[in-house]
Amino acid sequence: MKLRIAGPDDAELLAALHATAFEAPWPAGLIADLIATPGAGALVIEDEAPQAMILFRAAGGESEVLTLAVDPRRRREGLGGLLVEAASALAREAGAEALFLEVAHDNAAAIGLYQRAGFAEVGRRPGYYDRGGGARADALVMRRDLNSTPPNPYPAGGT
Repeated sequence: MKLRIAGPDDAELLAALHATAFEAPWPAGLIADLIATPGAGALVIEDEAPQAMILFRAAGGESEVLTLAVDPRRRREGLGGLLVEAASALAREAGAEALFLEVAHDNAAAIGLYQRAGFAEVGRRPGYYDRGGGARADALVMRRDLNSTPPNPYPAGGT
């Protein structure tokens, strides 16, 4: 597997991956536009096809994860954590001191990933996510200080 920077030309592949991970996937045009925005970036982990991706942007001393998608067949392999760390390093290089993201309050797996990566809840957006049929889910706003080392996600000698 290989981790690489993705560009606007990768938008179709990234949109297809995003569609495997989310009920309301982002279209390729939106992804291409986001990647082309100044201060934004995308990373992808791939073997023969994309397995995981992250879109992020940095400006004004802050950065934000726009989306993180992992192929459902490849979850729980550490790919999301690798992408968060790589995006954090790039945001830090761009001058960001903090990394923010939003995650659905009922997405326990993602919340666990972000907590292991050193994120803490700093706010909540009620009814932020549309679940269809009138149902809504709150978004947790999470923050990670980029000037500190995240906690070890593998305590007590684990790998």
